[in-house]
Amino acid sequence: MKHPPIPDNEPERLQALEETGLLDTAPEARFDRLTRLASQALGIPVALVSLVDEQRQWFKSAVGLEVRETGRDISFCGHAIHSDDIMVITDARLDPRFEGNPLLTGDKPVIFYAGAPLHSPEGHRLGTLCVIDHAPRRFGKREEGILRDIADCVEQEIRSREVSTLYREVLESERRSRAVIEGTRVG
Repeated sequence: MKHPPIPDNEPERLQALEETGLLDTAPEARFDRLTRLASQALGIPVALVSLVDEQRQWFKSAVGLEVRETGRDISFCGHAIHSDDIMVITDARLDPRFEGNPLLTGDKPVIFYAGAPLHSPEGHRLGTLCVIDHAPRRFGKREEGILRDIADCVEQEIRSREVSTLYREVLESERRSRAVIEGTRVG
């Protein structure tokens, strides 16, 4: 099994991921809708919004999978963040990168994988929107287009969440400033 390589811009990528404020947060309907849509539109049982941090891939949203994270060293998404292209593996059992990977065993092995990288506004690859099946399958240009379109929607939700957080912080700062100004009035 080949561990995913570390990107050249790893410190900047991890900083961009941290700045999203998404890691280890509660599920959100905005992301869950998109993973359900990916699963249904592509007819694939598992869809994930996966964020790759220093040690793990953590799932902000998951359809068809009970676990919330796996180690980065065995992750498929850790490989997918090395390119802007969608990574498609039709049968992971035949791919030398995943030989001996524990995700290929058990009741629901990862046999098919397709992952579209998710980008920060600065272009850093934070993780993927990915779909997984327990059997080999074909994945053509049409399916890649659907996955990329939904991944673009996930990116928009990440940006929207960041803007909402910033807006709330500005409002709180303004409230504190007004309180200080009001409290200093004399006479």
